[in-house]
Amino acid sequence: MTRHTSTELPLAGVKVIDFGQYIAGPAVAMVLADFGATVIRVEIPGGPLWESPANATLNRNKQIVTLDLKTDEGMDQVRQLIAEADILVESFRPGTMTRMGLDFAEMRNARPELITLSIPGFASNDELRREWRAYESVIAASSGVFTDMGLNRVLMGINPSFSPLPLASAYGTMLAASSVVLALQSRERTGYGDQIEVPLASAVMEGLSYNSIKIEDYPDRYKTQRELEIERRRVEGLPMNVSYEDLQELLDPFYRSYKCKDGRMFYVVCPSHKDHAKRCLKKLGIYDELVEEGLTEEEDTYLPMSEWKNDVSLGVYPLPKEWADKIAERMKEVFLTRTSKEWERIFGRGKFPGAPQRWLQEWIHDDHAETAGLMVEVEDPEFGTMIQPGPMVWLEESGEEMLEPRGREWVDFDTALASLRAHETAVPDPVPEEEKTGWLDGVRILDLCNVIAGPHSVSYLARFGAEVIKLDPAKPFYDCWNTVIFSLTHGSGKRSVLADMKSPEGRAIFEKLVKSVDVIVWNATDAQVQSMGLDRENLARLNPDAIFCKMDCFGGVRRGPRSNYLGYDDLVQATTGIMLRFGGSMETPEEHAHVGTIDVMCGFGGSLGVATALYQKLKTGQVGRPRTSLAALSGLAQIPYCYDHERRGLFDEPAGREFNGYDALTRFYYTSSDRFILLSAYEHDVPRLASVEGLEGFEEVAPEDRDAFLANAFYQARASDWAERLQAADVGGTICENIESLRYYNARPADGTPGIDRGSYSFSVREDHPSGHTVTQLDPFAIRPVRGTVYALDPAEKFGASTRAVLQELGYDDAAIDGMLNDGTVSESWSREYLPS
Repeated sequence: MTRHTSTELPLAGVKVIDFGQYIAGPAVAMVLADFGATVIRVEIPGGPLWESPANATLNRNKQIVTLDLKTDEGMDQVRQLIAEADILVESFRPGTMTRMGLDFAEMRNARPELITLSIPGFASNDELRREWRAYESVIAASSGVFTDMGLNRVLMGINPSFSPLPLASAYGTMLAASSVVLALQSRERTGYGDQIEVPLASAVMEGLSYNSIKIEDYPDRYKTQRELEIERRRVEGLPMNVSYEDLQELLDPFYRSYKCKDGRMFYVVCPSHKDHAKRCLKKLGIYDELVEEGLTEEEDTYLPMSEWKNDVSLGVYPLPKEWADKIAERMKEVFLTRTSKEWERIFGRGKFPGAPQRWLQEWIHDDHAETAGLMVEVEDPEFGTMIQPGPMVWLEESGEEMLEPRGREWVDFDTALASLRAHETAVPDPVPEEEKTGWLDGVRILDLCNVIAGPHSVSYLARFGAEVIKLDPAKPFYDCWNTVIFSLTHGSGKRSVLADMKSPEGRAIFEKLVKSVDVIVWNATDAQVQSMGLDRENLARLNPDAIFCKMDCFGGVRRGPRSNYLGYDDLVQATTGIMLRFGGSMETPEEHAHVGTIDVMCGFGGSLGVATALYQKLKTGQVGRPRTSLAALSGLAQIPYCYDHERRGLFDEPAGREFNGYDALTRFYYTSSDRFILLSAYEHDVPRLASVEGLEGFEEVAPEDRDAFLANAFYQARASDWAERLQAADVGGTICENIESLRYYNARPADGTPGIDRGSYSFSVREDHPSGHTVTQLDPFAIRPVRGTVYALDPAEKFGASTRAVLQELGYDDAAIDGMLNDGTVSESWSREYLPS
């Protein structure tokens, strides 16, 4: 039986062979299948290497054929499938597919239109790590994910700290999926495919790019109370032993949880917007009394703090401790007067961000998640009716069809081959070979975004050659912690323009920019989009060929009760159970420690949407409107647990601060060198473990005694010795590295290259950064094509630095520009200093 694929979905007719195992490889193919691609999964005899009900999600919309590639018949059959394919996906260690007789480079020599994707744990040019058994937790430990994992855990002395979120696979999935579709749309222009590698270690580092940046002489005004306390304890030689309760008093009042009348915790996250904190205090009924006590608002918070009229300004993060404590005490009292559900409506309708803490199980069955299509029902042949995460990225025109995924289907070889042959691949004739170019050379993008997810999405696209203009208000709405600090990362590769889009002349500038670009990206609610005239009808009048990509907090394919609620990364963590999983209980919620945990993932999702719309436009002429949301990507971040079905049982996966691994075979162990080793093994690895020096006899140890046996054994040698022994035995294990040491050993002076040739980790040091500070930051290096070019990006320029130049390109002369500068319609800067002190 040949399965029907709708021609309405943007990747209809694209044919994919999925060789992936574990999460990232199958997830990339799942995303492509959700978009309408015909996906054949080649499974090994005995089934997947990772046994989990999550495989039902990862393999939805796919046909699964089991082939033994160790036999001549199996190899002949797989080559027949490959001959029909547009895209091949694999996630083994470097060189594995070639050793099996499936060399991607040779295949592309024979078929230059073929696109191949490899997702190894570590980079193929990482001589140290490329052969390691790279399970998810090994990649995380090696990449500094578990060490110094957030200010809370450092202060509590929980270091390293285990996270159950499969961050490497989640970031890797979005990066890899977007790269494949970017290569696909490039193929429509050139006739050539590409051979792409996306190492998961590099992908997780890109996800942590806001955590790994180093700014010399970082101004004190941006240091939170927690950072100052860590510094104090290190200087004075004091232990990190702050209790959870005492830690709460170091949090900003607009960045913490409060107990409500119903006993549920409610997370407030509105610290640095010009209006959000004020709206919050007014709705709570305590604004006027705080103003009477001396709470003030500076007219210009971008001035050096030495020039402020007062020592505090509402809407700036972080607040001085005296005011933070005073405001928090009032807020604690008020939150106890209403239930969390009441507060959710008050915050949502009042247009400032806050949400109740929920468990994942609650989110899976949440009314908004169901109504908006963030959770969908799938009929799976093994588990029956399952609830699974809905589409993670979609186009407005075809998203509705993505809400009814087909369950995975096991088929024989002939059926799989017939499914592929039902679609004829039409590839343009190859253009004459020229110098290597970027996948997005010649594409022009208008970036209207703020905070992290949206602007990070556009900066990511810039590395492939897109020209980006970032348009911001003439006067900022966010404080400089939220704009300048974050833009050091996501402002790379962009030109910055400042204009008052609400004034007539500013609106004219905005419309001229809209008419001049191919793509517009904005993280905003539907209401905001309509107010700016970027809804479908108005945009069609301004620029009918422009692709408009929208990201928001709670959006789904359909409208739900909270679709227009404002929110940030942390708010989605609270809503979808991530904070309760990390903290362990309703009494002890904790934000997942990394800046932009879901933000960056969502940014890569937005890029995937843009790539998909560009491909559809080239292929069919249809101009699509891609969308994604933080809530939609939360399902990928929790993919091992984010499902339900009738026989699921308790949602009792390990959680909380005491959680240091899954079991005796995957957890931290203390060693004689005062460092931790991360062991990551499965039951089938037990014979290998028993062959390791110092672990003799482990095969005979009863499962309930394994923790004690291993804890005693690992304490007998240094962490570095154990890492070498485990890796020599092909057992998953590594030292828990930290980001500081990774940055130190893998940094070089910026040299105009993207770092792709430097293994799994690569940083650039810019002593001449336009900020005036020496800045060390991650290179744009996780996507590694053979044919396409990845560009090293220029450092983020000061906000407004390109205002005059861009206006001149739009046809304004200097006299007109000077007039608009004088009346405040446009601006060339928000502050005298790049990074206000």
